[in-house]
Amino acid sequence: MDVESCVKKAYEAILNGDYELAIQRFEQAIELEPDNGAVYYKCSITCARSGKWQKALQYAETAVQLDAAHEEYGYHLQTVKAKALVSEAGQLLTQSPAETDRALSMLIEASRMDPLNLEALLLLGSAYASLRHYDEGVTYAREAVRLDPEHAAARTLYAELRRKGRALRAYSQRSKRKRNR
Repeated sequence: MDVESCVKKAYEAILNGDYELAIQRFEQAIELEPDNGAVYYKCSITCARSGKWQKALQYAETAVQLDAAHEEYGYHLQTVKAKALVSEAGQLLTQSPAETDRALSMLIEASRMDPLNLEALLLLGSAYASLRHYDEGVTYAREAVRLDPEHAAARTLYAELRRKGRALRAYSQRSKRKRNR
């Protein structure tokens, strides 16, 4: 089987919802033409769609190394790297105790790499909320709502952070007035 046939079979597998078979077909094509950046790129996309982020990252990096002139390869690599950072940061936030500062740094970087990553924005909003930095959290939650106005979790987080931010400011003002008396 030649590269073109392998790629065609991979697309057929994707259309049938069989991402595992599609990845195998792309990998066969890679074996046949190890210097073909396009095949690595296509395989990386398929790996990302099936949640195989480490494999997606490896193939995306190779695609860029082989053919850096294709801007879409570089963009895809950035989005895969961002997703990997979001995943790792999410794990840090669920640890006990949470490593919130480290997770925030990773999430900010992920958001910079992929400004359309809704998950990064939501986690940033939640992480800032856990630190009671509601204004910072509102900024990210607002951006998430802007990206997807119908996203229920984003809208809920945004409303909650705005409410908590107002309550904290009101409390601070009352405390300040009492101290000034």
